[in-house]
Amino acid sequence: MRLSQFHLATTRETPADAEIVSHQLMLRTGMIQKLAAGIYTWTPLGLRVLRRVETVVREEMNRAGAIEMLMPSIQPRELWEETGRWQKFGGQLLKIRDRKEAEYCYGPTHEEVVTDFARNQLQSYKQLPINFYQIQTKFRDEIRPRFGVMRAREFLMKDAYSFHLTPECLERGYYTMHDAYSRIFTRLGLKFRAVKADSGAIGGDASQEFHVLADSGEDAIAFSDGSSYAANLEAAEALAPQGTRPAAGEALREVATPTQKSCADVAAHLGIALTQTVKSLAYVGSEGFTLVLLRGDHEANEVKLAKVPGLAESRMATDAEIIEHLGCEPGFIGPRAPLKPITVIADRTVAVMADFVMGANKAGFHLAGVNFGRDLPEPNLVADVRSVQEGDPSPDGKGQLHLARGIEVGHVFQLGQKYAEAMQATVLDENGKKQVMWMGCYGIGVSRIVAAAIEQNHDAAGIIWPEPMAPWQVAVCVINPKKNEAVNQAAQKLYEELIAAGMDPVLDDRGLRPGPMFADIELIGIPHRVVVSERGLAAGTYEYRARRASENEELDANALLTRLGIESKRTTSA
Repeated sequence: MRLSQFHLATTRETPADAEIVSHQLMLRTGMIQKLAAGIYTWTPLGLRVLRRVETVVREEMNRAGAIEMLMPSIQPRELWEETGRWQKFGGQLLKIRDRKEAEYCYGPTHEEVVTDFARNQLQSYKQLPINFYQIQTKFRDEIRPRFGVMRAREFLMKDAYSFHLTPECLERGYYTMHDAYSRIFTRLGLKFRAVKADSGAIGGDASQEFHVLADSGEDAIAFSDGSSYAANLEAAEALAPQGTRPAAGEALREVATPTQKSCADVAAHLGIALTQTVKSLAYVGSEGFTLVLLRGDHEANEVKLAKVPGLAESRMATDAEIIEHLGCEPGFIGPRAPLKPITVIADRTVAVMADFVMGANKAGFHLAGVNFGRDLPEPNLVADVRSVQEGDPSPDGKGQLHLARGIEVGHVFQLGQKYAEAMQATVLDENGKKQVMWMGCYGIGVSRIVAAAIEQNHDAAGIIWPEPMAPWQVAVCVINPKKNEAVNQAAQKLYEELIAAGMDPVLDDRGLRPGPMFADIELIGIPHRVVVSERGLAAGTYEYRARRASENEELDANALLTRLGIESKRTTSA
């Protein structure tokens, strides 16, 4: 490829509306152009990177035995009604009507479509197991699309769906995909972690997410320093403290806290550790008014709370509801002496605390020296409802947990029989009886990987692509191509030799001055830069610089090809 014949439109200006590095650099390099909120055109440069990712994904999916297909992006309402997701999926589901007023959605995922395909195409257990995949555009109507292609409404995704006769077979298929995903992200040159995850709106029995590690990641993940345990913050288990609850050692007493409403302010006011306080969070769910008790320095985990009986569809209580049930304004509330019946759920840590401080249900006051059994009834339920913290013990008993930021780029699910049962997707088993199939689901955000790679690989000059993702592997830069035909011919010869050696080079023959030309090559992140100049030609050398290096090197032809990983048979210099 000659850059003089390619569409390349870079800019030095950082777009004002681009909040994160990947969005800024994708706009500055001209990889994408915004069409509407969360909808982008991929330019020729951007598409080259996207296709690189697709190639690796496709090769590893094929290697794992998956079979590629292509399903419609427009899906009829009737399929989604069968699984109950037409309403349940929420506002992200873009619903449309055709000229006959028939209702459809633009597919955000394809469980319904592939299950319909399977129930029509698979009749016998002899056809199982089987795994179908596609690489296709999806649409989810994000309430706030942002960060460029990182959280776009339209995006490119690889989604795969496997069908099995037994749960044991599903588990084997699940780990086959897990291994394939690990190979994909390793081949793409990304630092990543596979973490235990919550199944969310897709549902299912088990799932893991694959996160590219980056400081700008939206997701927090917890990992052990003593084992391979890792989980996202939503799913990481917070173990109960070891030992039993200590005996009460203090008398119950009221303490004045006239303006102190938060646990941090109360602890500072009383001169005690924040870990000796308990906060009360008020919710209204299917079983009425509930108080959730957490240690003062801990945060509620909404995903865990949603799994507690009665809190699946809960919401935070209003001030009026709090006053109605507790007789006190928020900021001083606790479970002692409510006006109406309430349910009390204590986090595991709170359940073993003694002599703690909590709201007195009296404006301007808290209670100190509080103990369960003596001053409060035992909680109705003890559960893990908090997010883990740095330094918590690892749930597998090995080491401590540490927190990092990650960008989710892949997710694997054991769906079980959720969709197959709802849509009656069955095959005949070896005894001729109908058997509901077991399903797995495996997604990779192809377009999101591009942004995640930039977040992990960049510097002040621009993108630093891992070589498997780069639009070109080598940039051959020509100094003054119109003024020196010998330089031109030397550059052309090197360019052709790189192609013959199996590399994908680009020839920068635009005739730019060295400064702007090199700035472009660094901005778009090409891993290797080779400069062909009159001075170098006279010395029999090329000026070489790796994208991650800080200095240039003067190399002869053989040394250059060796540096680029090519076994050279040339015996003469250029």
